[in-house]
Amino acid sequence: MSFLSKMRQQKLLSLALLLFTLSAGILIGTLITTGVNAAKDQAAAPDATPLSIPSVQALSNEFTKLAKQTEPSVVNITTDYTRRERQTSRNRRPGIGEEDEDGMDLFRRFFQGPMPDVPQRPWQQEATGSGFIVDKHGYILTNYHVIERADGIKVKMAHDKTEYKARMIGYDRETDLAVIKIDPARQLDPVRIGNSDGVQVGDWAVAIGSPFGLEATVTAGIVSATGRDIAGAQQFQRFIQTDAAINPGNSGGPLLNIRGEVIGINTAIATQSGGYQGIGFALPVNTAVRVYNQIIKTGRVTRGSIGVGWNKNDKPEVLKALGVEQGVLVESVQEGGPAEKAGLKPEDIIVAMNGKAIKDGDDLVSRVAETPVGTEVTITVDRAGKRMDRQLVIADRSKVFANDPRFRDDNLPIEEKSEGTQAKFGIYVRNMTESERQAKKFEESRGVLVTRVEAGSFAGEIGLRENDIIVSINRQPVSTVDDVKRIQTSLRGGDAVAFRIMRANPGLRRGEDESPWVGFFVAGTLPGAP
Repeated sequence: MSFLSKMRQQKLLSLALLLFTLSAGILIGTLITTGVNAAKDQAAAPDATPLSIPSVQALSNEFTKLAKQTEPSVVNITTDYTRRERQTSRNRRPGIGEEDEDGMDLFRRFFQGPMPDVPQRPWQQEATGSGFIVDKHGYILTNYHVIERADGIKVKMAHDKTEYKARMIGYDRETDLAVIKIDPARQLDPVRIGNSDGVQVGDWAVAIGSPFGLEATVTAGIVSATGRDIAGAQQFQRFIQTDAAINPGNSGGPLLNIRGEVIGINTAIATQSGGYQGIGFALPVNTAVRVYNQIIKTGRVTRGSIGVGWNKNDKPEVLKALGVEQGVLVESVQEGGPAEKAGLKPEDIIVAMNGKAIKDGDDLVSRVAETPVGTEVTITVDRAGKRMDRQLVIADRSKVFANDPRFRDDNLPIEEKSEGTQAKFGIYVRNMTESERQAKKFEESRGVLVTRVEAGSFAGEIGLRENDIIVSINRQPVSTVDDVKRIQTSLRGGDAVAFRIMRANPGLRRGEDESPWVGFFVAGTLPGAP
């Protein structure tokens, strides 16, 4: 064999050996890796739960289901009300420091000069809002501000062209709630009521209503906050905040949870533009239920009181300096009220009610107001560092503070629930105090003040208005609310009724010493069978 042939064989053997070594290494590495992975799988598998990807339709289906179930129970409310032109002062040029609600009128556009006072000229306008059915017989919850100025109330349900005439059952200014009723030919589907005490930040929130008159509009978001106290709210309003879109026209509609249960009544928005900016407020439904149950039972809302006052602006340091972490520092005690009778005094600190700690004044008001009138409770006070219990009986707040105009009950209906052929005027009236007569420059000793005219009522149709003063009915003098009740009870359907009223009309005054009141009759025939 030649030298070249031997060299060629050695190269082939070396190459074959190298390939064999590489193949063996790869095989061994593969076997080892497979074994290790197998060992790992065997160790993890018994404790592992396979993950699943939910259907992209699952959440969407919940919202769709909610909307279909609830839309038939949400109503569009349209109100007719009378507006009046703003009078122009004799001492001020029109257009300077003053602006008509609907822009400059013809006098301002063409003459731009001083104008004499003239009687206000009325015209009819419409407004829209929302509400929801809470009873199969046609009872509806909404905001009071939706129907506050209404001369007439009309209701339509989603996907139903029928328009129903609604009547007022009762309202509560303190919570901005009202109950109205329609008389459908069929039983209706009420909403499902939830429990707003269980609402938590981050929960889904769905609003349904008629923003800008667009019926059955559904929007969604989350609960942004609870127990929210906002500027301008009443003492008994602690709101659920949501970023679900709420716009003008949504007022009175429901705020729902993902289960389709009502958790709030859409009431207000925080905005600088007049429309949705991501911050809406709904009154908790638990508050609404308490108000509703009182209205359908008595036509009004009664709240308890113990007859104490305090400074809402007191800083926490005041209590700490007196050795108390939380409570209510009594500033005044109402004469003749439950607190005075139980021996409470100014500078006492109320720290508990029925053994449960009182956080602050709002907490005290809320708990006392929700306690039925006539209930005996135990109030724990700190007096100069000593704790003592006092038993007292919750009283009607409107009676405890009868002389305080902030708490005066001016919403008492006159025969609001009359049945059969009994006459029904459809007015709310109250007695007038002597100081009130003087302030109004009303010189007659008789007369009761009309605080509200029920929408669509007999009184409204014949022209009675809020703030009119009734001085006689069918020539029978009227000095008190009881006189109105007595006269009304004696009337039947088909009877003619003439109200002698006094109406404020400063536009007709010729001098500062003349009375601002004008007297005249409004009359009509009572509806119903004789």
